[in-house]
Amino acid sequence: MTAVNLRPVPAGGNHAEAAPDPARALDAELGDLPPGNADLPGRPGTPGGRRCGWQDVRMSESDPKADLRQYLQEERDALLWKLEGLSEYDIRRPLVPTGTNLLGLVKHTAGTEAGYFGFVFERPFPEELPWTEEDAETNSDFWATTDESRADIVDLYKRVWAHSDATIEALPLDAPGRVPWWGSQRSDVTLQLILVHMIAETNRHCGHADIVRELVDGAVGINANNSNLPDADAAWWAAYRDRLESVAKEASR
Repeated sequence: MTAVNLRPVPAGGNHAEAAPDPARALDAELGDLPPGNADLPGRPGTPGGRRCGWQDVRMSESDPKADLRQYLQEERDALLWKLEGLSEYDIRRPLVPTGTNLLGLVKHTAGTEAGYFGFVFERPFPEELPWTEEDAETNSDFWATTDESRADIVDLYKRVWAHSDATIEALPLDAPGRVPWWGSQRSDVTLQLILVHMIAETNRHCGHADIVRELVDGAVGINANNSNLPDADAAWWAAYRDRLESVAKEASR
């Protein structure tokens, strides 16, 4: 996987005269900085900072491709983190009427990313993914069979990352591609557009995973060190939920 050249937070030195950084202060207020500005679990050497692991930089210093790729990787990592600590049953169990489940979300996202950074730019992912074919069973990309283990799906997703990252590294942001399933008026695209689209796609499914994981065992957050929620105990949250329920009933009268 291609390394991203991020700007680490300087260590040591005289910080007494340093002016406060409004962007980083806002990040901290919104919960977008890991506690203590620490490295992320499983991501050695990733500097603390905006969102889940990078320092805010000025626009003049920014590398647009690296920025987009970093956002994509953060969402990839968050989606896989939602599986951690759960049983085979819990990562597969459907929690809503449409059957949404955690391992299925990873399987779907892997197949989607393989297509957008592979087929679209004539750099096809080298493995067959039957659930992405036109004649596949309806919704077969949203659940894992008993023959598809957690390790199978997770390892596939990581191989897709490596293939996608090779495409991102090899092509400029204005490299042309084609998405025939978007229709004739939208089918001509660029790498930049597909990066933005895949960030949105992955983030959307991370949102699904957020809710499903909370329904399974109450776990929430962006990663193990950042719940991205107010620091409150179970009693506070129970009272908060009861208050919202009361307001909802009152508003419906």
